[in-house]
Amino acid sequence: MRRIQRDDLVEVRSGKDRGRRGQVRQVFPARDRLIVTGINMVKRHIKPTQIGQPAGIIEREATLHASKVMVVCPICDRGARVGFRVRADGAKTRVCRRCDEDID
Repeated sequence: MRRIQRDDLVEVRSGKDRGRRGQVRQVFPARDRLIVTGINMVKRHIKPTQIGQPAGIIEREATLHASKVMVVCPICDRGARVGFRVRADGAKTRVCRRCDEDID
């Protein structure tokens, strides 16, 4: 189980988008990076590769390192560190270290 998963609400802790929140769209666990919707926007110059496809400058999200974001706890509504707990039924769940409530 990973600390940050797809569709988590995260808050950016450092960089040009510090303080902004967004949803995790994609996670790359091997590289400890993730893509957050609307955060870390970069411009890319695109050449036309097919007939009918226009060239130009597009904006898209670039990856962020996982250490630059914190999961927003749904109970306390603040960025929090994530811990793990094993429930009585044997399932492993993520836990907010600030308020000690389940995130999942």
